[in-house]
Amino acid sequence: MPNTTPKLLAATVLCALLNVFPAAAQQGPSRIRGTIDNVDGNKLTVTARDGTTQKIGLASDVVVTGLVKTTLADVKPGSYVGVTGMPLPDGSQKAIEIHIFPESARGTAEGFRQYDLRPNSTMTNATVAQEVDGNDGKSLSIKYKDGEKKVIVSPDTPIVNFVDGAKSELTAGAKIIAFVAKQSDGTLSSKRVLVGRDGITPPM
Repeated sequence: MPNTTPKLLAATVLCALLNVFPAAAQQGPSRIRGTIDNVDGNKLTVTARDGTTQKIGLASDVVVTGLVKTTLADVKPGSYVGVTGMPLPDGSQKAIEIHIFPESARGTAEGFRQYDLRPNSTMTNATVAQEVDGNDGKSLSIKYKDGEKKVIVSPDTPIVNFVDGAKSELTAGAKIIAFVAKQSDGTLSSKRVLVGRDGITPPM
């Protein structure tokens, strides 16, 4: 895994902290997922996943973090991960995506909570305790300070790592998650952006 820089750690920590509450309930920053349509200086025009057009101003010190595709082989016992999941009838979670945190971000926003990727989705930030091979992927036992979850991972589950990014990656067509806050004049401003590399859509 790449070495963790202060910029990368700041971005991953913020990403994890913003998982604590669904975006609709937040009084501070929230997430806009979408595709960049246009870049005009420090202003992005984004088509959000709900089809709306959003104008986002970038802070002068905006931190951009890249998301790169990796494989289930990189999810090992001891890895600290974030798992977006959907509940299964037996109480386990079907993984929608997994993101692997750098070691320096271990323990950030640890726990299990509701999430806003889709209705009834959840987010679990936890340490992989055990993995078991199955006919159609793996099952993971992930542990956090207040509990444990069994996670079912299929071969097509998106798995990503965080890497340092650059503002130059914010170009038309890029898939992003922008963490935004509404300013006093009603405009949106962002200090943190996650961008998918090589055409990937940030899956979380």
